[in-house]
Amino acid sequence: MADRIGVIGAGAFGTALAVAQAAPAREIVLWARDRAAAAAMAERRENAARLPGVALPAGVVPTAEFDAALADVLLLAVPTQSLRGLLAAHADALRGRMLVACCKGVELGTGRLPSEVIAEVVPEARAAVLTGPSFAADIALGKPTALTLAMSGPGGEALQAALSTRSLRLYLSDDLIGAQLGGALKNVVAIAAGITMGAGLGESARAALMTRGFAEMTRFAEGRGAESETLHGLSGLGDLVLTCTSEKSRNYRHGLALGAGRPPEEGKTVEGVATARALAAAASADMLPVTAMVAALLDGRVTLAEAVELLLSRPLKRERG
Repeated sequence: MADRIGVIGAGAFGTALAVAQAAPAREIVLWARDRAAAAAMAERRENAARLPGVALPAGVVPTAEFDAALADVLLLAVPTQSLRGLLAAHADALRGRMLVACCKGVELGTGRLPSEVIAEVVPEARAAVLTGPSFAADIALGKPTALTLAMSGPGGEALQAALSTRSLRLYLSDDLIGAQLGGALKNVVAIAAGITMGAGLGESARAALMTRGFAEMTRFAEGRGAESETLHGLSGLGDLVLTCTSEKSRNYRHGLALGAGRPPEEGKTVEGVATARALAAAASADMLPVTAMVAALLDGRVTLAEAVELLLSRPLKRERG
């Protein structure tokens, strides 16, 4: 077991990971960009702003000093769209370390996945990805959670053993592309599922949307070289089911608000918004019809009624594909 782990990013998920990884004889350093937030966490032993009601174990050390959080293993719990800037700002300090991306998305402008951003900005680092069906509160409270740890090359088993806990069970995969695309695309489908329910189209429509969305996820990921088995696992189907059916999901809640004609929550990172735009710009509407519809609706290029009509008027076809 690693005796020191750094968690970069003190949002709800980063804080939950820090709590889950805390153990006797292990130090977890939780880095927050905001100095006042780090000081408040250290004093109150709680991240009241992001994960209220969860006490920080004694082994968790909040800090706003990036160098103080450095360790051989770093869990990068920052939004996908912020990842490149963070890595570039600290590239020298990150060389040679194991960087585990804990975000789900596709970078706007480049179409890069988190592991690809790491390889591009800090090529001397090792890259891994932690993804799958999980809510921060469940992880922090020690509720049973299973995730995918994706990594290519040697060392995966050792990292799996180091990060697994009694309540956090990690399944190892060498399919980095599939694990990341599953986590990214399911956020877009979750927005669409929320739109469906917010608009009052019903649970049958949501089930159909999830099923066709999953076919879209699988088709696109396989085209990028992913293994279909990965999409049928935790990082694909498992995560899709969770985020399309629970209001704990920010992406689903965002869609609910859009479907009901309400303004979405402010101040929350909704990874599926940027991912929909990034993928819609890189692929055809025939390849990604649900994603294209979500992106068009987000950008105001279609109304809700038009978006529904676009999906319902697609040519009839066989179910596979």
